[in-house]
Amino acid sequence: MSGGSWATASSLPSISAAATNAKKTLLQLAATTAGSPHANLEPAKLELTSGWVHAADKPYESGIPFEEVVKLARLSGITGEGKTIPTFEDPKAKDLSLHSYGCQFVEVEWEPEIARLRVSRVVSVIDGGRIINHRAATNQIMGAVVMGVGMGLLEQTVYDQRNGQPINGSMADYLVATCADSPSIDVTFLDHPDLAMNEYGARGVGEIGLAGVAPAITAAVYHATGIRVRELPVRIEDLLKSEIREA
Repeated sequence: MSGGSWATASSLPSISAAATNAKKTLLQLAATTAGSPHANLEPAKLELTSGWVHAADKPYESGIPFEEVVKLARLSGITGEGKTIPTFEDPKAKDLSLHSYGCQFVEVEWEPEIARLRVSRVVSVIDGGRIINHRAATNQIMGAVVMGVGMGLLEQTVYDQRNGQPINGSMADYLVATCADSPSIDVTFLDHPDLAMNEYGARGVGEIGLAGVAPAITAAVYHATGIRVRELPVRIEDLLKSEIREA
């Protein structure tokens, strides 16, 4: 499944299981195929290292390349299948939290003279287990931060109270964050493997990059202006009204 930011965490176990089953088939062939130097050996005493099938107690160079085993068996290839069980069927899930965690720090700049509010910097620290693809995971979190800026400062669907239809139902009227609105973004992964999740220790890094950004923005706005914003997006009008009352 890809929901719940679990695409990596749910696909890795099935890939690993499929590879393990393919390896078992290969070692079984090496132990039973005529002409194999490992014929009549128990598969449990064989190992696959660097693409070579060899006796587990000997260097891998003493064996033969796996493609030779496939060739001797007169096969075009070897396949293996694997499956990931849903988390709610995993007995470990009853006692452990298998979710990722994150903490977002936001810096805003408020210039009441020109009615300008901008998110200038975001630091996002994520505990998503072991990070399998660091560049892709970083891009995921950076994109989530930009979405969080849109959520906190720009995005709102306005409905017609007469018929419930959205008034700003197009990209011409619905505001989203652009490159000009994007702050400096610093992403840090703790990279602590969570072996309770899977043998790779990987969890997900999807929504966790977005969830805390807008609340952090409102907290930063309060720190900068003294105004608590209770509804999103943060409106310049509300900040200016407070400035007028104080004056």
